[in-house]
Amino acid sequence: MAAEAGPSAGALAGALSDDNRRSVFAAVQLGANRVDDVVATTCLPGTVVAKALGKLIDVGVVAAIDGQLTLVGGVFQHAARAALARPSGGEHDALPAEARKVMHAFVVDGRLQSIPTAHSKRLIVLDWLAQAFEPGARYSEQMVNLILGQRHPDTAALRRYLVDDGFLDRAGGQYWRAGGTVVEPSGNT
Repeated sequence: MAAEAGPSAGALAGALSDDNRRSVFAAVQLGANRVDDVVATTCLPGTVVAKALGKLIDVGVVAAIDGQLTLVGGVFQHAARAALARPSGGEHDALPAEARKVMHAFVVDGRLQSIPTAHSKRLIVLDWLAQAFEPGARYSEQMVNLILGQRHPDTAALRRYLVDDGFLDRAGGQYWRAGGTVVEPSGNT
């Protein structure tokens, strides 16, 4: 059944990212079950309501059954469960169990959520960060900040930790990779 699959969390967020669609959704949630009721409740023009309803129906949040508008039950719960499910084959799955656990706890979609306070966990994260730097290449502080800023906003703390723990070295305003795991590029054997 198509309703079983339901929209993804991203599709739901996209559908509700528009102010007009959120207003129309709220009107239906509060009991407006005809287009005229939604227009009256939201004070939006009929064409705007029709367009918003079309998108909400396409995504699967709202259904029109025999001319009556209704919310599709369970779509948010289904999308939340699906979003929380961790698919196998993630970017850190090849790591040893302890490192994988740390990376899953602190890194989401390639972004460091927080800097671990435990030194052993921070070393795992710093090793991951060091892999963004090419061995043998020299980097200005500005370039180091740019690279680290793609992973976390506190570039000064990360830069200091990387140097203090021997992953990067510095002299004369230049930084270079001094440690950490070297990962071969994909496709090389």
